[in-house]
Amino acid sequence: MHRNPAAESTAFATVYHTVALVYYEAFDCIDIAIAREKQLKGWRRAKKNALISNMNSLWEDLSVKFERAWPVVENME
Repeated sequence: MHRNPAAESTAFATVYHTVALVYYEAFDCIDIAIAREKQLKGWRRAKKNALISNMNSLWEDLSVKFERAWPVVENME
């Protein structure tokens, strides 16, 4: 869906043309994940870029790692 969104979509991925997953963190607890997301949102872009570069120096699309694990969902309309 993110790679081929509907043209009229107002979803974040469509509006901001995001097509690559370059960083992620996994959490067992949703409360900790939400707290971390809020923390990262407060950071300046340079600090976020440094975090990404530390984990993924080539800024490769990491979603390929997950594509086989995700089920294919047909249009749900």
